[in-house]
Amino acid sequence: MDNGASPLELLGVIGQQEVAIGAALRHVELFTTRGLLTMLSHEPVGEPKAAVIACGGAMGGLLGPANALYHHLGTSLVPAGVVTIRLSYRRPNDLTACCVDMAAAVQIAVSHGARRVVVMGHSFGGAVAIRVAVGLGEVVDGVVTFATQSAGCEIAGGLAGRPMLMFHGSDDEILPLQSSEVVRAIAGSGELVELPGDGHLLARSGEQIGARLDPWLSEVLELT
Repeated sequence: MDNGASPLELLGVIGQQEVAIGAALRHVELFTTRGLLTMLSHEPVGEPKAAVIACGGAMGGLLGPANALYHHLGTSLVPAGVVTIRLSYRRPNDLTACCVDMAAAVQIAVSHGARRVVVMGHSFGGAVAIRVAVGLGEVVDGVVTFATQSAGCEIAGGLAGRPMLMFHGSDDEILPLQSSEVVRAIAGSGELVELPGDGHLLARSGEQIGARLDPWLSEVLELT
C-alpha cells in the first residue's frame, strides 16, 4: 500500500463500536476522519478457516445483488467456518476510498485467522474487488464479480491467473454483458456465467448463481 502503510493505517480509524445482532452476526462501525465504515460480519465459532469480503455498487449497500445474496451467503457459510464481512463504504463511488475499505476488511479477517480469502463485488464493486485482489497479491485467493463495470478494471491482468468467477445478466439495463467480457479478456482467464433474461440486480438468478458459486467457493476456500 502507499508508503508501506497497511490498509487499516490508511483507513485512519479514530473510534469503533460494535454490537452482536444475532448468534453469529455482528454490526461494526469504524469512525474515520473521512467517513463511517460500516460492516456486518457473519462469524463462526472460534477462529475462521477462511473469509469472504463482499461490497456493493456505486451507491453502497450491504445486501448485494440477487435478492440479498450477501446476507444469505454469509449465513450459509458460517457452519463451514467462514467469516463473511459485508461492507458499507465510507464514500460510495470513490474508487480509491472504497478499495481501502475493502482492503482493511481483508486485513481484519486475516488478522483473526482466515487462511483463505475471496473478495466479491457488484457493479462498481466488481472494480473494487479486482483492484484489491491485485493490490494485495496472494493474500487474496479468488475474486467474484456480479454485473461488473469495466472502468477501474484495467489492471485485472495483475490477478495472474488466480480464480475469477463472473456473473452478468444478458439484459443488463445499466452495464452490458460486454463489460464483464472485457474484464475477463484483460485478466486473461476467469469464468463468465451469462444469466439469460436478467438485469443489473440479477433478481431472477439467485438459484442459478448459487448453483455455481457454492461449489466454486468450496474449492477456492478449500472447504472440502
